[in-house]
Amino acid sequence: MRHFHSYGPVDSQEHFCVQRQALITQGVEQLIGKPEKGGHYFTIWAPRQTGKTWLMRQLELNINQQYPDKFSILKFSLGTLRGMSFTPSENSIFPKAFGRLINKNFPKHPEITNWDDFLQLFAKTDGLWDRPVILLIDEVDTIPLSLIDLMVAQFREMYLAPENNWLHGLALVGVRAVLGIESKQGSPFNVQRSLKVPNLTSDEVTELYHQYQDESGQQIEAAVVEKVYETTQGQPGLVSWFGEMLTEKYNPGQNQVIHNETWKLVWQKTRFVEPNNTVMNLIAKARMPEYQRFLIKLFGNQNIAFSFHHPLCSYLYLHGIIEPKGIQHANGELSDMCSFSSPFIQDCLYYALLDEIIGDETSILPLQPLDDLADVFGDSFLNIPALLMRYKDYLARLKAQGINPWKEQPRRKTDLHLIEAVGHFHLFSWLREAIGRRCVVSPEFPAGSRQVDLHLRCGTQLGIIEVKSFVDNYQIKSYREQAADYGKSLGIDRVTVALFIPVLDENVLETLSTIEVVYGVEVTVVAIGWQ
Repeated sequence: MRHFHSYGPVDSQEHFCVQRQALITQGVEQLIGKPEKGGHYFTIWAPRQTGKTWLMRQLELNINQQYPDKFSILKFSLGTLRGMSFTPSENSIFPKAFGRLINKNFPKHPEITNWDDFLQLFAKTDGLWDRPVILLIDEVDTIPLSLIDLMVAQFREMYLAPENNWLHGLALVGVRAVLGIESKQGSPFNVQRSLKVPNLTSDEVTELYHQYQDESGQQIEAAVVEKVYETTQGQPGLVSWFGEMLTEKYNPGQNQVIHNETWKLVWQKTRFVEPNNTVMNLIAKARMPEYQRFLIKLFGNQNIAFSFHHPLCSYLYLHGIIEPKGIQHANGELSDMCSFSSPFIQDCLYYALLDEIIGDETSILPLQPLDDLADVFGDSFLNIPALLMRYKDYLARLKAQGINPWKEQPRRKTDLHLIEAVGHFHLFSWLREAIGRRCVVSPEFPAGSRQVDLHLRCGTQLGIIEVKSFVDNYQIKSYREQAADYGKSLGIDRVTVALFIPVLDENVLETLSTIEVVYGVEVTVVAIGWQ
């Protein structure tokens, strides 16, 4: 029986997979163009573990099937050059390691020592081939940018003189460098012809899991498959990784249905216990100082405009951490905002950055020693406003002892106020300390909403906290409406907004703290001072 596979290209005979014929057809058409005239030089790009190498192999297979003996196809990877150093100069413009790689992978094992020799390989006179060539080069990002610039410059020369060489179509496969973003010279290709490998659709994820059920005879609840798609947004590597966890390591038994309890176990293990190279790679990038501040801000700000030409946006987008989310404003204007690529990635980054920002900052008790929280848990519902008053007391006790939890935390450049996510992380950390032994406290990332909410579940009681930063009095109305909409979507009639404001005057805080019924939902705003 086949199995789920998330490490390297899938093999349809060994692994569950979807064929994605429309994507393959698009790639073949770009490479072939007009068979008798010429194809295109273009890029195939996507984040890690999305199927780039698989697509490259499928392109080779389909071209050979559709055009037998018409084209010579050469595919190879630059992965063996990972980590090489290269600084071009008059005496070392052609690296020996690149020459050895060509000698190993090209027909007739040519010995080349300069770029003129490289161009001659494709020449119609005295070259290596006697027919049009399709060239597929994988792992382009692994070589230095200066070498990429030199290599693609040669391809550009061939593109401009097709009558002199056999190179018919070329695809460079990678994550970021293939688009020429970091190169001062840009890409030599028409980037509008670049082909991004998209995530799996909901139907494709369902088909993948149906393959397992058909071959194994074990049923998976439809709700579990839906959660796989919703939490990963169809990222191919993660979809298959969750398949491995559900059907192999944490499978309750072949004679049992894989249901929500199994999903909850796998959801916990994949976030905190099971290593995944893609996730670890993304966390490492998120912890880099130049990206950490931006991501912390994104956790608390749904209105960061997306621009592919902004270095931070493009880097995080091309590596699969964020994506653009199109919205329409009240005035009818369309724009794209930054959003995390999936709830799963957002969740993993949240906990990783929480440790970076908060850590174990103080030994002060989260609650007064004799506080039994009777008013918080005494009714049929959680009294979240009463709980947040304990948090305000905690902040006051910190201040009384000369401890400033906001010192050296990220602030907005415009007015130097703390960014919203700092309050979010700090409040979440306090809630875990204060009630974590009797309640489940978790950040929730509703798919497609670009927001982060704190959920408190204590037995049958559920509480919701939306964390916001004060902008102006008018904005509070919008916060109430958002909170009410969210509460209504969950079928609950109470939601609390924790409103952080850079003011310590208790009269101001008391005035801003209100209770209103909006759309049938009781929305309580608790203003929390910080500076």
